[in-house]
Amino acid sequence: MLVLSRKKNESIVINDDITIVVVEIRGDKVRLGVEAPKEIPVHRREVFEAIQRSQMASGAKSPVKPESTGSSSS
Repeated sequence: MLVLSRKKNESIVINDDITIVVVEIRGDKVRLGVEAPKEIPVHRREVFEAIQRSQMASGAKSPVKPESTGSSSS
């Protein structure tokens, strides 16, 4: 894990097209802004995990694990 220190209005860039900006620091909370292309989903961890659980329960393939094809042909 890469750990970075940033101040308000400072940012980091991921893969040339995702920018994370420190919008506000208030007490023990930090507000972050995320700029990413529309085709890249961005979720809080708890929302991401709920989506994954829902997909697993419905039997849908997870877009996070493309190696699990679920093919039934022999």
